[in-house]
Amino acid sequence: MTSSVSFKVIIIACIITSLLSFSFKPSSGYESFEQSISPSTTETDILFYVNEYRASKGLQALEMNAGMCLQAEKHSAGMASGKVSFGHDGFEERVKVIARKIGNIRSSAENVAYGNLSPKEVVDIWLKSPGHRKNIEGKYTLTGIGIATGKGNVVFFTQIFTGK
Repeated sequence: MTSSVSFKVIIIACIITSLLSFSFKPSSGYESFEQSISPSTTETDILFYVNEYRASKGLQALEMNAGMCLQAEKHSAGMASGKVSFGHDGFEERVKVIARKIGNIRSSAENVAYGNLSPKEVVDIWLKSPGHRKNIEGKYTLTGIGIATGKGNVVFFTQIFTGK
């Protein structure tokens, strides 16, 4: 699949996810997955587990935003290709791009991870880290999730959070 087609698939998946109500269940079969990840399923499942955790804390579910997904995907692709170091370089610029699309943003945050992880595993890792957990528990309403696969089939995950 070409990079252009990949981005289109990701955006379509984000749009579909944002139109769905929060009544979906995660896909099965992740407990021991080693195969390549389907971005739309993986992103949807990450959102499910994040929102499941937020609900357990009495917090509002996050809505997926297509523009935020695109920025998250671009960041994951940059990390996966080695063009961007693993971390949050360029985060402020990503937020500026998002703000130009959705309007004023009161607050924002970002979680990143990498590894051959299932959606549940990546969310569990974030929840074990105080800083990442704080982002997941934050007063945010929108999110964008993007993944990309790098050398050795290592997957890079980015989740961006915003509050208006």
